[in-house]
Amino acid sequence: MENKSMCLALFSGSVDKLTAAGVILSGAAADDMDVDIYVLLQAARAFKKDIADDSSKLAMAENVDLKEEFLTSLKKLNVKTWVEFFKEAKEITNVKIHICGLAGKIWDGEKLEDFIDLADDIVGISEYITATQEADVNLFI
Repeated sequence: MENKSMCLALFSGSVDKLTAAGVILSGAAADDMDVDIYVLLQAARAFKKDIADDSSKLAMAENVDLKEEFLTSLKKLNVKTWVEFFKEAKEITNVKIHICGLAGKIWDGEKLEDFIDLADDIVGISEYITATQEADVNLFI
């Protein structure tokens, strides 16, 4: 039987939504799903080398006053960072991370080397559209 596939579009670059995506990705990896992640608009900023590992540079999606409480709680509970969730999932199952070319350019990232080593390539939006048509599960975060 062929693995189920998930297409995950990351629009938000906020630490709370990236963490949620990491948790979902962990579940998909545990289920041995093939996952294609398309990093769009604000999320592309979070994948930049100088941003990804510094939660102080990431936004909070909703109530910004809760950011410190959220980060403190994650640390207290020993929850992985979003980057660690993504790395672990890539080690467990077939996960490909695609940076949208336009999104990269918006944040001054035109080459793959501008992004953390989790990124596999830079693609056009048509690849995302095709992936959504072929996936068993589609999520937009």
